[in-house]
Amino acid sequence: MSSETQVIIETTQTTVDETLGQIMKSNTFKLANFGKNLIRRILTTSATTVSIGIVSVLAFTIYRSYKQPKSRMNSKSPVSLDSYVEPDIGKSKRTKEQLDEIQKRLDEFKLSDEILKQIMDILEAEMEKGLDRATHSEADVKMLPTYVCQLPTGKESNDILALDLGGSNFRVLYIRLRENEEPVIVNKVFIVSESIMKGTGEKLFSHIASCLYLFMKNHNLDMTRTYPLGFTFSFPCRQLGLSKAILLRWTKGFLCSDVVGEDIVATLQKYIDARGDIKVKVCVLINDTVGTVMSTAYYDRKTALGLILGTGTNACYIENIDRIGILDSYVDPDQKQMLVNTEWGAFGENGSIDFIRSRYDEEIDKTSINVGKQIFEKMVSGMYLGELVRLMILELIDRELIFVDEMKKNAYRHALFTKGSFYTKYLNEIETDSNTKFTRTKRILKELAGIENPSNEDCAVVKCICMAVTKRAAKLTSAGLAVILKRMNKAECTIAVDGSLFRYHPRMQAVCEKTLTNLVSSLNKFKIVLSTDGSGKGAAVVAAVAAENDPIFK
Repeated sequence: MSSETQVIIETTQTTVDETLGQIMKSNTFKLANFGKNLIRRILTTSATTVSIGIVSVLAFTIYRSYKQPKSRMNSKSPVSLDSYVEPDIGKSKRTKEQLDEIQKRLDEFKLSDEILKQIMDILEAEMEKGLDRATHSEADVKMLPTYVCQLPTGKESNDILALDLGGSNFRVLYIRLRENEEPVIVNKVFIVSESIMKGTGEKLFSHIASCLYLFMKNHNLDMTRTYPLGFTFSFPCRQLGLSKAILLRWTKGFLCSDVVGEDIVATLQKYIDARGDIKVKVCVLINDTVGTVMSTAYYDRKTALGLILGTGTNACYIENIDRIGILDSYVDPDQKQMLVNTEWGAFGENGSIDFIRSRYDEEIDKTSINVGKQIFEKMVSGMYLGELVRLMILELIDRELIFVDEMKKNAYRHALFTKGSFYTKYLNEIETDSNTKFTRTKRILKELAGIENPSNEDCAVVKCICMAVTKRAAKLTSAGLAVILKRMNKAECTIAVDGSLFRYHPRMQAVCEKTLTNLVSSLNKFKIVLSTDGSGKGAAVVAAVAAENDPIFK
């Protein structure tokens, strides 16, 4: 070995030691030692530049892996709320009247624990109305039976296809389930154009069947065998069985004609069969919330509650069958519990929570395609939060409270003045921005409004608006979860969560955990877990169970 190579090895080993030293501080001593020994073995085997590159990747991977926070019952979120301090909106540079005008609008999004408990009482009453046959028709929260009565055991085994439709993208998946093995998942995302979303039902389901065929062909699946398919359909349905569901209404921007009131499973099966070139049987229809629960329960048997907080919002949970008064189809008498799909996005349609709605919530509803519908969803979900922020910014601009000089140069011609231009992802960036430099905020304002040099004080106002809007969303979501946790009254419960808003927002989980802790008894321990591919894998798990009793798959 040359002296130059020896120097490289010694230098690299020093770097490895320093990096892995950080890992050892994470209470992962044995794992860190394993990584260190593995890397040193590679070094002594080969001292080429390639091996050094491999060493660097290994060290970084191990370091990042074991630095990840572990979930704990009611543990403090890995993101500390202490770091989210509201910035100075210019108390020394604005008049008292200006500050009061700004604060008055921010205060429209504030919710005390007392108000949250009031909302909890209203929501619980609505849930009871939804479960009771006598009052179900007038309930906002429909509490729909799912006919999913058993959580997975982890022993499910089959080759499954799955569809996941719940927004402007939809996925086709192939999932290979085997006992004691990690599921193998292959998927492809297809686009649902706006013309399809607002066209005919025939256009939508023909498109889905066509994409399913392309997926099977491109992945060389056996076209001679019949595959069971689980369909995650994330829209309000009246479920009459695992494979029979009547669409109640469209949400999330969909408005396809001739589908509401129809059996979604039968409709999809019709268009699949009409092709004649694939053999697929739709075994189950679930929504994304049920899929999230089932996917997480595949690993964690304490999972009993699922939350979606993304483009839309919903929750489902395990309810005692004897409390589901609206069940009118056969249920195995041996089953005592069933997952119930709350469809809580519609909460407030009867005006019951108007007292907490802001002027901006009312404006969003007035200009939506479903006026008076999905009131709760319009206050908490990712589809609307960016627009809430945009509307408040525009009002403050109009009242000459922010960006006064900048707007005189812009003549209202930029994207900021277009509905839907303030994407929810901007809230994530702005809320993690520095309270002194506002680099990200300034970049976004330049992109959206052509503002070249906004003051830090005006940027601070924008950040405070974002924080107020998302904090309210987190608190309202937590109030809903608290109602369900109290209703189930389990000593320990894992809450499975999916959805881009919850997953990517920097403090959503932290606010939810803190609020939940304040609202529920210390006897009801909870753990929030991000679900991995709930809508795909969850549908596959349910379909695998159904296929075991279907002779067509034998």
